[in-house]
Amino acid sequence: MRVRLEDVARKAGVSPKTVSRVLNDEANVTDATRERVRAAMEAMDYRPNPSARSLAGHRSFVIAMLYDNNDNPASTYLAEVQDGVLEACDAHRYSMMLRPLRMRDSDFIRRVDALIADHHPDGVVLTPPITDYAPLLKRLRELGVPYASVSPARRGKILGVAMDEQQAARAMVEHLIEQGHRRIAHVIGIANHGASRWRLAGYREAIAAAGLSEDPAWVVQGAFTFASGVEAARQLFALRKRPTAVFAANDDMATGVMWAAGEYGLKVPRDVSVCGFDDTPLSRQLWPALTTIQQPSREMGKIAAEQLLTHLRGQGSGRLVDIPFSLQVRGSTGVAPKDT
Repeated sequence: MRVRLEDVARKAGVSPKTVSRVLNDEANVTDATRERVRAAMEAMDYRPNPSARSLAGHRSFVIAMLYDNNDNPASTYLAEVQDGVLEACDAHRYSMMLRPLRMRDSDFIRRVDALIADHHPDGVVLTPPITDYAPLLKRLRELGVPYASVSPARRGKILGVAMDEQQAARAMVEHLIEQGHRRIAHVIGIANHGASRWRLAGYREAIAAAGLSEDPAWVVQGAFTFASGVEAARQLFALRKRPTAVFAANDDMATGVMWAAGEYGLKVPRDVSVCGFDDTPLSRQLWPALTTIQQPSREMGKIAAEQLLTHLRGQGSGRLVDIPFSLQVRGSTGVAPKDT
């Protein structure tokens, strides 16, 4: 027989109304009682009726994660963020809806309107680059839909999570300089993407602080994809004065650079050092393993969703959480070749 809410109430020694309050994440329940009710639910394998729960609470108990489908839909980064959002939603008995959109399409806002009208999500989690898309943010405010941002370019009174990517990129390039590299290239991410701008700025800061000159030929446009990393590296390795180190703006592109190095007969890191950004699982599966910046993407997705859920439960307004980065030095970087 299906376990009923009343059965959970009897086992936990509380009223059915208290069980309902726990299910709806209402604030007026003590922590001890909340834990007792949740333990009873777990022991009895209680699964609330989603439709009845939504009607009772006048909420959908759905969080939508929106991402730009033009922005490398196969991205490991997006998969990591998605896992984090899902983890937070599961912990609070919310469902997660994953919705790809195309920010550059003329009907982008109309599609967002349709999503809100058809599915009534209680809130949305935004990922780069749509995190900073002003028309979208304006429309969500008009509709009264709360949102949390992952890596927003603008700070202020918003919910979400961020990391100082510019400083992280500078630390990466400084590591290369400490290894004796003077000809350091950079593969940029998608144009007009916040992460691309920050990581390029960090690269330039480190180059300038070391008194090195920036060669325009060593800064090549990529698109956060493996294929764009390969193409960018081919341009760099074909130069008469090729770089001895390449800092790619994400791990997928860095992997492409390493692939192209092999194509040109270059050994990593003996002939060329390669490093990335994000510390995705891929970075540890390569040989040699990739030096990269650890951006805890899964944790960032989880934190963004938790801040949104905190706001929805009325337990404070939520906030923008700053998290630290760390430099992961592995086998793909080493001392500069002696002939440099």
